[in-house]
Amino acid sequence: MSEQYPSSPQPSGQQPTGQPPYSGQSQYSGQPQYSGSPQYPGSPQYPGTASNGSIPGKTLGIVGFVLAFVASPIGLIVSIVAMVQSRKAGAKNGFALAGIIIGIIGTIVIIVLIIALVALGAAGIGYLTEMCAELGPGEHLIDGVTYTCP
Repeated sequence: MSEQYPSSPQPSGQQPTGQPPYSGQSQYSGQPQYSGSPQYPGSPQYPGTASNGSIPGKTLGIVGFVLAFVASPIGLIVSIVAMVQSRKAGAKNGFALAGIIIGIIGTIVIIVLIIALVALGAAGIGYLTEMCAELGPGEHLIDGVTYTCP
């Protein structure tokens, strides 16, 4: 039996004449042909993962986690984006979750500090205005502190 080989490439989806359709067996060794990465028992497989096993949003989750310590609002946003990417792929992302929690706490602390500083500044300005109203215009030395009132 002689095999015929095509002299030119065939359009995709067509088998060359004289060739049997692909059956999953190599015509030379009798061994099945596999494509893709092997599946190992006990290894977690997440829907939507790449062939190398990476989880979408995993790297971004780690970046968001680190940023949550340095710049909480930015880390919070990056961690939320990472969590959305991971959830769309059906995977869990612990770093993104931790980044969200730490980012929320850090952002609340920053907001409270800003409010406290604004309140202290307003109280200081109110005290100085009251002091100048009592003392009048000019420079005044009281208990070693010089007040300059307009």
